[in-house]
Amino acid sequence: MSTASLLDRIVVVMDHPKDVVNIAAVMRAMLNMGLSTLRLVKPDEFDPWRIEGIAHRSGPLIESTRIVDTLEEAVADCVFVVGTTARARTANRNYVRPRPLAAEMLERAAEGPVALVFGREDRGLTNEGLDLCQRVAIIPTDAEYSSLNLAQAFLVLAYELHLAAVEGGEALPEGRRADRPATQAELESMYAALQQGLGRIEFYKGTRRADAVIRTLRTILSRADLDRRESKLIQAVGFEIGHYMDRHGVGPGPGGPESPETD
Repeated sequence: MSTASLLDRIVVVMDHPKDVVNIAAVMRAMLNMGLSTLRLVKPDEFDPWRIEGIAHRSGPLIESTRIVDTLEEAVADCVFVVGTTARARTANRNYVRPRPLAAEMLERAAEGPVALVFGREDRGLTNEGLDLCQRVAIIPTDAEYSSLNLAQAFLVLAYELHLAAVEGGEALPEGRRADRPATQAELESMYAALQQGLGRIEFYKGTRRADAVIRTLRTILSRADLDRRESKLIQAVGFEIGHYMDRHGVGPGPGGPESPETD
């Protein structure tokens, strides 16, 4: 099943939401993270005009949103129900962190709809609501400032779901000129050009020995995993230093092509 199909099976449920702004914020995050199914249990207010003003281009999501009377009705067709809470309660629950939970939710989504349930802004899910959940997510936060608002908490969980869905399947974007990795021969030509160019401007003096400087540059540039185009650009920097010095009638400096310090 495709990534989009799995995310389509994630059902976001807001139980008795108070503030239409929070509904809009959740919708906006859903659009960001590829989620498309929202159910509301008796919202205090549902104003499509206000929502679309906050969550731009959310019209199709607003139209598809289901408003139901009970939480039981909202999750009745779901094969897996996940609740959320700010902290562990006295009742024994299956508490879990968002990252491993996201992977489990997507696995279960292959079997059918999976609900992600958020309680009322001022008091969260009731114990009866949590009783409907097979897992309960707790987002780790700093103990001295642990409170997240509903929209923040939803975005964290939605991001983890999106990340789990695309991980390994969607490569990060590359620049328009992304090229193959530089070969070792191309890297050696680059280092030689740098060494000669730095020598021409008398960079090697005092404690700056040519071999030590180039070794440090090798260490730095090797961390960059240069591609062919990047290595050629750095090589051109070294050559251009020499060409500039030639145009101004400056001879080879210490560490340049005629220097005994050149490796």
